[in-house]
Amino acid sequence: MPRPITISFTSLFITTLFISTFSLPQELFALDFSSKLRTDKQSLMSVASDFGNLTESIPATVFYPSSPHDIAAVISFSYTNSAPLFISPRGHGHSINGQTSCPDGMVIHMESLGQDRTDRINVSVANRYVDVGGEQLWIDVLNAARRHGLGVNSWTDYLYLTVGGTLSVGGISGQTFQHGPQISNVLELDVITGTGEQVTCSKTRNRDLFNAVLGGLGQFGIITRARIPLSPAPEKVKWVRLMYTDIVTFTRDQERLISVDENEWLSGFLNYLEGSLLLEQGLIDSWRSSSFFSKNDTERIVQLTAKHRLTALYYLEVVVGYDEDIATEVDQELDLLLDDLSFVPGFAFAQEVTYVEFLDRVHDGEVKLQEAGQWQVPHPWLNLFVPKSRILDFDAGVLKGILGKDKAMGPILIYPMNKNKWDSEMSAMIPDEEVFYAIGILRSATRDKLEKMVDQNKKILEFCTIEGIAFKQYMPHYRTKEGWMKHFGSKWDKFVELKMKYDPKGILAPGLKIYTSLLEDNYI
Repeated sequence: MPRPITISFTSLFITTLFISTFSLPQELFALDFSSKLRTDKQSLMSVASDFGNLTESIPATVFYPSSPHDIAAVISFSYTNSAPLFISPRGHGHSINGQTSCPDGMVIHMESLGQDRTDRINVSVANRYVDVGGEQLWIDVLNAARRHGLGVNSWTDYLYLTVGGTLSVGGISGQTFQHGPQISNVLELDVITGTGEQVTCSKTRNRDLFNAVLGGLGQFGIITRARIPLSPAPEKVKWVRLMYTDIVTFTRDQERLISVDENEWLSGFLNYLEGSLLLEQGLIDSWRSSSFFSKNDTERIVQLTAKHRLTALYYLEVVVGYDEDIATEVDQELDLLLDDLSFVPGFAFAQEVTYVEFLDRVHDGEVKLQEAGQWQVPHPWLNLFVPKSRILDFDAGVLKGILGKDKAMGPILIYPMNKNKWDSEMSAMIPDEEVFYAIGILRSATRDKLEKMVDQNKKILEFCTIEGIAFKQYMPHYRTKEGWMKHFGSKWDKFVELKMKYDPKGILAPGLKIYTSLLEDNYI
């Protein structure tokens, strides 16, 4: 077992560093794929941490597969070995708390699958779908589909994530209210299970595996291909931000927009909806660093906050896609929409950009941060789903209470979703209310602020528990079996049943620590 060493808060990481004391089975190096194994320091350290930069754990080896067959072979070896080797797939490494880590085990470098092959993204224009390797980035899916005037229905806000990675969690953004998460927009999967079996699954074929893997946190198999439906994509979008000074009006307008009846004109008109919050100390700096607003707009917003002595300012983002031939009609419909909302009069700001520019907007900010040396820092993010009935309590107790007057140091997202757009048979967990909010506290930390931010995240979870707010973590992080049992609730028994069926030796994705007790009960 790995030997833990606690690192103090004075270092860059709040971390448990695992020092490997594990010896790889020598038989592993005698197999056909052994040349694709790496045990050198550079390879091991390249996967030792993730986007969160909060933990660091060193695997025993990194595997660079050339094909799904390679992955199946190495899992099969582990499964049949007397001492199974833990295995964790890693795409773009965008987890926060070491969920893709595999101390003393094997990390599979999934992006290696696409390095030497050009057939890992195939668009079927006639059938309106794309077959895409699980290791491919969503930005590459966008570019491939866009060449045919097509796009997927549900994106993520950040496109430099792998398809398999987001489908293992859920995949949410401003399209989720209308089309559901990405996992609700999948036709078929190729999956390699924890026994090394390569299985094609869908709603009509190996249905239980299909539902388990989507949102299943990598516990049942590794996604090597996904078939995603496509729809016509617009050429341009009208991107509007609307300012609000209070949570009640802000949430009321959001809930009105996502509850539009399917037959009303707005259901096919509004393509994207998200909301954000800025706290007092972060207001001026955030607005001035934004490329969305002109200098004059920025000054007006600052004056608004000063005039009303605001401690928080909310803004709603709505996006409408269109082609040039209907631009005038879209303008008229957008005016009708804005007339029906209760934002601060005179504080609606709009841009016209291409469809691709809007979808890839977060990457522009990433490039700027990388150039400034501010990207590779700790990201103590916390993502929650909060029931609509408790959103005002959450705002008062967490956003204005625990976070209070802190400088935000990153966006805070707050936007609603419809439960009926999620498939209850899938593994992903959401609150048991018809409308719930995605809360993304997406902060970046300086060394002197990191300990405080991590402590605040703990206090937020404690507050929700004490106050009886039935939240669910998105990208969940628990360290006890009891925590995971509470997270999955009524789905826990089924989750365990399918785990025992498709990964009976608990080989896959050990970084989440879901089955530590289960494995001890059954195999030790």
